[in-house]
This record gives sequence, structure tokens and C-alpha cells, in this order.
Amino acid sequence: MEKLILRKIEAGREEMILNFGPQHPSTHGVINLLVETDGEVLRRAIPDVGYLHRGIEKIGEQVGYPGFMPFTDRVDYVAAMFANEGYALAVEKLLGIEAPPRAQWLRAISCELSRIASHLVSVGTMAMDIGAFTPMLHGIREREKINDLVEALCGARLTFNYHRIGGVAFDLPEGWRDDCLHFLDHFDRFLGEFDRLISFNEVYVRRLANVAVIPGPMAIDYSLSGPNLRGSGVDFDLRRDAPYGAYPSFEFDVPVGKGFVGTVGDCFDRYYCRCLEMGQSSRIVRQALESEVSDRVWIEILASDKAQMLVEDRRAGRITDRQLGEAIELQILPGWGAAHARFAAIKVEPGAPVAARLAELTAFVRVRRDMFSAYAEGLKSGDAARMRRAEELSSEAQAIMKAMSGRGK
Repeated sequence: MEKLILRKIEAGREEMILNFGPQHPSTHGVINLLVETDGEVLRRAIPDVGYLHRGIEKIGEQVGYPGFMPFTDRVDYVAAMFANEGYALAVEKLLGIEAPPRAQWLRAISCELSRIASHLVSVGTMAMDIGAFTPMLHGIREREKINDLVEALCGARLTFNYHRIGGVAFDLPEGWRDDCLHFLDHFDRFLGEFDRLISFNEVYVRRLANVAVIPGPMAIDYSLSGPNLRGSGVDFDLRRDAPYGAYPSFEFDVPVGKGFVGTVGDCFDRYYCRCLEMGQSSRIVRQALESEVSDRVWIEILASDKAQMLVEDRRAGRITDRQLGEAIELQILPGWGAAHARFAAIKVEPGAPVAARLAELTAFVRVRRDMFSAYAEGLKSGDAARMRRAEELSSEAQAIMKAMSGRGK
């Protein structure tokens, strides 16, 4: 890419190199296209991947440790709980602390509900893109029910800011457990209805089976993870194979692509793994709610006497709520070091490396998303063929322009 930018422009040509982005149809700022034009002819468009949601990594180096938590929601706003937990786990490693069992239990419940909500969008929009609109409406209806539960839990429906360093923000509200169990009873029946509605529809199956097959070794080479990796027949799930939090306490199966209606690793396998995973997430949440853990939802990071003094100052009106929060934030001072947390998110298996210095700000924050590795590897492996095709299209465009010019004369 540097060679393209710095190379000499030939005289007599109206050639320009433009940055088309960083942009996204929903303005998330995740990709830039370096476009080479010659007048009205688009000669080349080179994706420049790696942009991550308006530079939140650098923001993480400018705010305190707790202050960065709301920004993690933007890493994957369709399933924001997971990045909350990943960042919390990384900082907890730096501090040498562990969230109380009930907080881990609440994290598992909130994350698995988010997994279901995200998969509903995924399978619903996939059906809609194939040509079936009704399943999307059914999926959104169920997602809204989950959003109602999560809103009752933390007050938000999209970007939650629910997890905290050392625990979670709130305990379950009164009646929430029964409402959630009632929803799970309904949702388990819904999954069967969804299969009858679309999953094994003949037209739908024909449009997904044996299409875009990704064999297991290729999925690993491209750094795929989550249901995309398991859809290729690779039996790996962090929650089972490198468990964290409350997951060792739960029993669940790991759906793996088997060539359900076609070839292992085809579009249908990736789709149906998500359908099966929703059932397993429902199973995990049900186990959690039926084996309730009694404990605190947040561990006191500050020394108890210091925390008590701050609380008394606030009650006496000597400091404001904001000053109280800032004072607590400044007390979270990990020593020199670095930590990396892996967590089983929806689309990818991200990592959240955090390095600390003896200060209230992090030395650096990085969010590793496997999508970047997959895109970069795909661009590299397909570069030669892509460049040949671009040159062919450029030649064809020039021939058309020349013919049109001659016709005008």
C-alpha cells in the first residue's frame, strides 16, 4: 500500500489516489478504501482494514480503568456484554483479583442472553438476505423480549455498561428470575417453530447447502472462531476448553458443523450452528437461574477504610457523586505489567490485552478481533488474482471509454 501511495504519477494522466473512508454504511468507521482513479475510471480499490470504531483503543489510554468500560460496548454493539467482560477480566488480572462467584454467575447470564440476541439478528437477517422476510420479524420479536429483560437488569437495551472491574453493576431486580425462566420456556418452543418456518425450507436449503465451503484447516489458517470456526467442523469452544468465570459449573454441548444438509463447512452449517447454540445458551441461563449463587456482586477494590471515608464525605455533602467516582477511579492503580483476557464472544474470539504502568491510565489497550486476521489473510492470499482481475477490468473500461469517445466524434 505504501508503494501505491508513494509511487510516481505518470505525466499526462488524470490519476488521483483518494481515501474512501474510513467508513461503513452505518458510519462505524471500520474500513478505508484507497481508491485509484483516472478521470471517471476507477482503476483500483484497495481495502485498508484494521480501523476499530473511531479509535477507542487510544481512548482507553486517555481515561481511567473504570472509565473505559462504556467504550467497550462499541466493539460489538449487537452483543456488547462480551467486550465488557473481556476488559474487566484483563484488568482484574492486572490487579490480582477475582470477581465474587455471584458476579461471575451474573456475567454468564447476561452474556448468554446477549449471545441469543445476537444470533437472532444473524439468522434473521441471513434469511431475509436469502429472500425470506418473515423469519427476520420473528427473530426481532424474540430479541426485543431479551432486551426487555436486560433493560430491567441494567437500564439499557443496546450498549449496557453492566460489567465492572471486580464484578457487575447491579444484582437481579425483584421478580426478574421468574420472568427470565418464563421467557426461556417460551423461547425453547420458539426454536422448534423457527426450524419449521425456515431452517429446513427446501428453497432456503438449496441456497445455503454446498455454498462457500470453508474446510476446517482453512478456517484455522484464516483465524476464524466462534460459530464460523465450529461450522467448519472444528470442535473448539473457549467456554469448555479454556473455561473462565462461572462456565465450569454448567453443562452444555458445543454444536459443530456436520454437513447437516450438504458439505461440512458450508453456509448452512454456519447458519445452523448458530441456531443450535441459541438452545445451548438457553440451557446455560436456565442452569444458572436454577442454581442461584448467594454472594456480593462486586468486590471492594479499595481498602475498606478509604472507601468508607469517601462514602461519608459524599453523605456529608463534602464531595459530589462525580468526585466520588473520580476518587475511586484514581485508586485503581495496578503495578507495572500486562494481561490478556480471552473470552467467547459471538462473531469472533477476541482478546483484550491491557498493559499497565503505575498510574491511573493504562499504558496501552488493544482489542484483538479475529475478523482483522481473517480479512488480512484473505487479502494477502487473493491479492495476485485480484490485481490481475483489476487490470483486466481497467483495460475493458478503457476500451469502452475509447469506443464511446469515437462514437461522440
